Amino acid sequence: MLEATGDSSHDLFSTVDPVTVDFSDSLDAALKAEVPLLVSSGAPVNDARLADATGANLILVGNNEDDLEHILILNDRLERMGYSVAGYILLEPAGGEFEMTFDQAAQLERREQKIGPELFERNLIDKARAQQAHIVLPEGDDDRILEAAHLLLEDEVCKLTILGDPEAIKARAEELGLDISGAGVEDPTAGDRLEQFAEDFAELRKHKGTTVDEARETMKDISYYATMMVHQGLADGMVSGAAHTTGHTIKPSFQIIKTAPGSSVVSSIFLMVMDGVLWAFGDCAVNPDPTPEQLAEIAAVSAQTAQQFGIEPKVAMLSYSTGTSGAGEDVEAVAKATQIAKDNNPDLAVDGPLQFDAAVVETVGQKKMPGSDVAGKATVFVFPDLNTGNITYKAVQRTADALAVGPILQGLNKPVNDLSRGATVPDIVNTVAITAIQASTN
Repeated sequence: MLEATGDSSHDLFSTVDPVTVDFSDSLDAALKAEVPLLVSSGAPVNDARLADATGANLILVGNNEDDLEHILILNDRLERMGYSVAGYILLEPAGGEFEMTFDQAAQLERREQKIGPELFERNLIDKARAQQAHIVLPEGDDDRILEAAHLLLEDEVCKLTILGDPEAIKARAEELGLDISGAGVEDPTAGDRLEQFAEDFAELRKHKGTTVDEARETMKDISYYATMMVHQGLADGMVSGAAHTTGHTIKPSFQIIKTAPGSSVVSSIFLMVMDGVLWAFGDCAVNPDPTPEQLAEIAAVSAQTAQQFGIEPKVAMLSYSTGTSGAGEDVEAVAKATQIAKDNNPDLAVDGPLQFDAAVVETVGQKKMPGSDVAGKATVFVFPDLNTGNITYKAVQRTADALAVGPILQGLNKPVNDLSRGATVPDIVNTVAITAIQASTN
């Protein structure tokens, strides 16, 4: 990867569109290139990100010695921002410590790819595509769901069933210029399955006195109908919540799918993706005030979920105090949760209580909790309550330009995931991909 300031007519080059608006398009083009050198866009920070994401080496290029001062200033700026520059090339060589030729640049070994939002999303889609899971989307009357379905089908990410009035859904998709012909479209208020679902639900809830007539009305609800599809193996997972509350989405799961063996609580994590950083935050969406026992369980299952998505779990049990430096009921609860998590999961790297800075900054962590395998190196963060977790994930998302993927529900027998009612189409696509990947491990 070269940041070109002069002539780019060298035969080793393959040119990436110099003014690509979408970084994801630049990334796709660069990853598909089969030549040793690429001519970049000429936007240094964009090029540095692209080099990190592809594992390419960033070489700064100038015409002659007159450009050297500019190159050195640019090199310093990029390195202070955390990017690596492999060297520079002058088209009229002058000689210098980091100067190289085109042939030398072409011989450099590729670096390890550095995770970032675009690369994570690309890898997520690739992994989901390999599973070819069947996901049901209950909210077929929402345009965002139809737009996401179009993209998922176009990229062959998974199989889909969309619930709602089939004629209305197909007509709306046509109005929007969307092709959802590859999806099954099913009316939950009628059809052969409704009666069978009603009988099955009445059997599941007979201890509550539910009759078949009551069950029939319940099954006409899109969330219940979709959840029963997952329970019966007619779909591998469900994604809902774009137009409904979290409770409306996950309550049927408690009644039908139920918790996985060994789980007593359903919780959530968000995957937080920044340049060079991939973290998991839990629980930021479900449990308002978990007990120490629940926090310990959330820590263990969050580590498992994080590992599914390429995170080596080092779990920090967060608090306003690190170790034994503070006191109070809240700190003691986290300390108790940490001990339970360690006792129940002896192979898990988990520690706490830890303040956030002690969890992520190694110098701080080792000063406040010396010898800890987690302090300063944490990748999975368990918040003491929903208030703290939800505020923090949104703060990081909005101020650090982080991609927040989730909430990813965990602890259920089969994957059901909830969308924010403010979800964008990319959010929906990502959540469906997450669900497809989760389905492969159930």
